[in-house]
Amino acid sequence: MAQKPGIPKGTRDFSPEETARRNYIFDTIRETFRLFGYKQIETPAMENLSTLMGKYGEEGDKLLFKILNSGDFLKGIDESELTNVESGRLAPRICEKGLRYDLTVPFARYVVQHRNELQMPFKRFQMQPVWRADRPQKGRYREFYQCDADVVGSESLLNEIELLELADTVFDNLGINVQLKLNNRKVLAGIAEIIGEPNKIVDITVAIDKIDKIGLEKVNEELLAKGISREAVEALRPILTLAGTNNDKIEILSQLLGKSETGMRGVEELREVISGFEERGHKCELDLDVSLARGLNYYTGTIIEVKAKDVTIGSISGGGRYDNLTGVFGMPGLSGVGISFGADRIYDVLSQLDLFPKEISSSVKILFVNFGKKEAAKAAEYVKLLRKAGISAELYPDTAKMKKQMGMADAERIPFVGIVGEEELNSDRITLKEMVTGKQHTLTIEETVSMLQ
Repeated sequence: MAQKPGIPKGTRDFSPEETARRNYIFDTIRETFRLFGYKQIETPAMENLSTLMGKYGEEGDKLLFKILNSGDFLKGIDESELTNVESGRLAPRICEKGLRYDLTVPFARYVVQHRNELQMPFKRFQMQPVWRADRPQKGRYREFYQCDADVVGSESLLNEIELLELADTVFDNLGINVQLKLNNRKVLAGIAEIIGEPNKIVDITVAIDKIDKIGLEKVNEELLAKGISREAVEALRPILTLAGTNNDKIEILSQLLGKSETGMRGVEELREVISGFEERGHKCELDLDVSLARGLNYYTGTIIEVKAKDVTIGSISGGGRYDNLTGVFGMPGLSGVGISFGADRIYDVLSQLDLFPKEISSSVKILFVNFGKKEAAKAAEYVKLLRKAGISAELYPDTAKMKKQMGMADAERIPFVGIVGEEELNSDRITLKEMVTGKQHTLTIEETVSMLQ
């Protein structure tokens, strides 16, 4: 008996309707990227592991999908190494490549590799799948699309303000009510300084980034387990529970971080970004969230995260400033800032809230009924003329019962059916039926084109 086929956990097939809906998301985001002056690039699905490793923190490195070397990948490996339970030591010797974890690190590699061809500042967007060896769950997949926009070669905070404006525009166009969260990595570094744990900044950010998922008490337990003193954990508590308006929070942070030069730089950057964004006007809710850390090690300044307000799901967009990322590829001092839109989570939000436009479910505008060879030949002429006019048209391929053909149009949500029978052949007309209302019109091909357009 043949084995039942399947796909890996955390991946999905997409039906024509789902693909049409996904393209609606991609087209909306792509059009906004272009509107803001970003240019599209693409990079390979796999990168050298040396490019990917060490860029996402210890936890991120564990989630990289590694690709076995071609041919005899065990050549040169001693048998004792195969029985060693520390697979992490063996992996680099049998795997030289890995599937990309995100689009930002490959972009940094692209910038360094093509630096002599690029005009700085360089604004790029990229829309491709990424892979993470994560545990599949609701809203979290092992293969998913990211839609990224980045600016490199400029330290101006106007870039941060523009990215916030871009995110606001994308979600307004999609009809999703969002909360845009904002923080700054320098503020987090300043907090680590004033609570007496400057060397524990990575442990602190990784832990507090989970506060929405596990709560403050669990975060405190994790901090203690990482060797952070109880006094420091208690000093951190009031900072993570700041309340009030964004301006209130900035003033409180100014007082708390007054003795930290790094922290105060972060506060001033937040002040400038929030002020600039407010001046331009926006639809979304903007929230300064000091607990926002986004546990990726390459962020050095502004941190951005977007959450849907009407659906319980993780972040649907995020990003930030990374001043040092290209330095690891031999190009130090090049600053960048970017934002990534999670197309798969956005899809889930639009589905749950029933926000997809109804008309995108069907790609065909009119289906012609097939009554026989002579009638089908004439209908095929009309189909060609309609397609030439930019109207999606189709002829049912078989001479089947009328009920079956109309049933297909109904099932596929095709809004119009074209009827060319003996009477229509003699009068050189088309009977056009509206599937929703049932109304029928007898029209010439020119009148049909005009009506469908």
